Amino acid sequence: MRTIKLTRQEKAIEEALLKGEYISVGKKEFNDIAQSLAQRRKDAVLNIRVNKYDLETLKQKAAKLGVGYQTFISEILHKVAQTV
Repeated sequence: MRTIKLTRQEKAIEEALLKGEYISVGKKEFNDIAQSLAQRRKDAVLNIRVNKYDLETLKQKAAKLGVGYQTFISEILHKVAQTV
């Protein structure tokens, strides 16, 4: 039998599952979560030109938050799109 090598994140999830840290959710809540994840799916490509100083500032802010700068920019765009 072949053993599967898990990543640290996968091991943490498995340990939490074995400890009973995850709980079941109802069908409606599950569907709400699934819909939320589907809305966050990145399925379009965008190429834009930006000021290099602005980009550097965004990269620094993303680094402070511990996320990639493209993810950070995508989240900013998402928030603006949802509020306008």
